[in-house]
Amino acid sequence: MSDVIYTTNLTKAYGQVLAVNNLNLSIAKGEIYGFLGLNGAGKTTTIRMLLGMITPTSGVCYLNGKRVNPGNINIWRDVGYIVETPYSYPELTVKENVEIVRKLRGITDRNCVSWIIKKLNLEAYTAKKAKHLSMGNIQRLGIAKAMIHKPKILILDEPTNGLDPAGIVEVRHLLTGLANNEGVTILVSSHKLDEISKMATNIAIIHKGKLIKKINGDQLENQLHKSLLVDGKDRTAIQQILSQAGYKVSIKKETPSSLQINQKDAVNNPGNIATLLVHANHPPTLLKVEKEDLEMYFLRTIKETGGDQNE
Repeated sequence: MSDVIYTTNLTKAYGQVLAVNNLNLSIAKGEIYGFLGLNGAGKTTTIRMLLGMITPTSGVCYLNGKRVNPGNINIWRDVGYIVETPYSYPELTVKENVEIVRKLRGITDRNCVSWIIKKLNLEAYTAKKAKHLSMGNIQRLGIAKAMIHKPKILILDEPTNGLDPAGIVEVRHLLTGLANNEGVTILVSSHKLDEISKMATNIAIIHKGKLIKKINGDQLENQLHKSLLVDGKDRTAIQQILSQAGYKVSIKKETPSSLQINQKDAVNNPGNIATLLVHANHPPTLLKVEKEDLEMYFLRTIKETGGDQNE
């Protein structure tokens, strides 16, 4: 088995509810695999089964070719993880929290503590108690503890929660560097479509426990529907001008409402629309390319794949 992370018909039922339903994943060495789904889709349940925290109702999962089961404890030496909230000892400092993980992992090199603190940009908070950290730095601390033993597999559940935009970029660069330069295999679950699309080599989309789509990371951006939103002081006149110029104009019903054009020519060249309206003495007060969000993309994907949005 060449795949580093592999599942076959992985299923978890809670009574009559299938939290995960016959899930098949295959993730190769050095991949950043985006695991996308809305909240409650089954992402965390899948991760818990991969990590042996809960037992599947049926199906199997493998890490590095070894089946995940309670007796196979050596499997975790090469795995780092975050599941939901990265908990820390609140009364201990950042350094003390990391030092505890070093000891629990049996790492003899004490320099790894300062190394990982520096790598996650936590040096300014070394002596600060975990309970006084911001949400973003709590997340950094969680990632540091997951990476301190330099694992070959990283399984991260919503790793950028609480991070500011700069922190999100740092974590993205960190993960891509680990995958590209060190061959680390990374499974990242998220409900943030934009962020996953910027770093994932492959993406699996899960909805209500079912895998509904697999896609190459580079292809995701091209699959998102985009539209050009236009508005001005005299919306009726603007709509008439655009229609006469050959554009198919509709009214966006969501609040705040505006005119909407879905044609690629308009989306890719909004400057042409602005020029047209300015020359017609109706300059736009709004000219914005809008990309569908994760929820809309999901609902459209479900419909296109024959799924039932209300199942």
